[in-house]
Amino acid sequence: MSDSAETRAEARRGFLDVLPLLVAAIPFALVLGTLAAQKGLSPLEVLLMSALVFAGGAQFVAIGMWETPAPVLAIVLATAAVNLRHVLMGAALAPRIAHLGPWVRRGFVAVHADETWATALRRSARTPLTGGYLLGAVVPFYLNWPLWCWVGSLAGDLLGDPTRWGMDFVFPAVFVVLLVGLWRGRPSVAPVVVGAAVALLAHTTLPGVWYIFLGGLSGAVAGTLAWPGPGDG
Repeated sequence: MSDSAETRAEARRGFLDVLPLLVAAIPFALVLGTLAAQKGLSPLEVLLMSALVFAGGAQFVAIGMWETPAPVLAIVLATAAVNLRHVLMGAALAPRIAHLGPWVRRGFVAVHADETWATALRRSARTPLTGGYLLGAVVPFYLNWPLWCWVGSLAGDLLGDPTRWGMDFVFPAVFVVLLVGLWRGRPSVAPVVVGAAVALLAHTTLPGVWYIFLGGLSGAVAGTLAWPGPGDG
C-alpha cells in the first residue's frame, strides 16, 4: 500500500472511530448555541467563539457567567480552571504521540477535545498513532462543533428552553460513553471513584468550577498509584 493510500485508510479509520462521538456532540452544540443566543450573542459571534475557543465545557461556563458588561476577568479565571484538565490530558497522551512530527503533535494538541483525546488514547493502546488517523479524527470533530453551535444560535427561538428536551444531560452522557470505552477493569475503579468523590466534595464546598480540575487531578493521581506496573502481572 502506498503512503498516500495508507494515510487515507488511517484517516478513514480515525473518522469512523470518532463518528459516534461527533454525532453525540451535535445536540450539545445546539444547546450551547441556543443559550449563547439567549444571552444576546449574534450567530457570527457564536461561530467565532466556538471556532477560536473550541472548548465546550469552558464555553458553557462563560455563557453561564455572561452579562452586560461581561465580567472578563472572572470568565477568564473560571474557564482557565475548567481547561486545566488539558494539562493532565496532554501529559497522558504525550508518550503516545512522541514519534510523530512536530507539526502533527502541535496541531493535535491545539484543537483536541475530550472526545478526540479519548479516541486517540484508546487507539494508541492497540496500535501506534499515525498522522492520518489523527487527521481523520480531529478535523471533522473540530469543524462539526462551530457549525452546530452556529445552527443552535439560529434555531434558539425554535428550541426554547433546552432543558425541556433533556439536552442538559447531553454533556454527562458523552462522558459516560468515554468512561465506558476507557474502562480497563479493576485498575479503573480507583481513579473513577476517587475522582468522582473529590469532584462531588469540591462542588459542594468550593465556589466556581474548581471541582472539575480537582476531580480530574485526584483521579489521575489515584490512577497512577493504582495502575499495575510492568512486573505486576
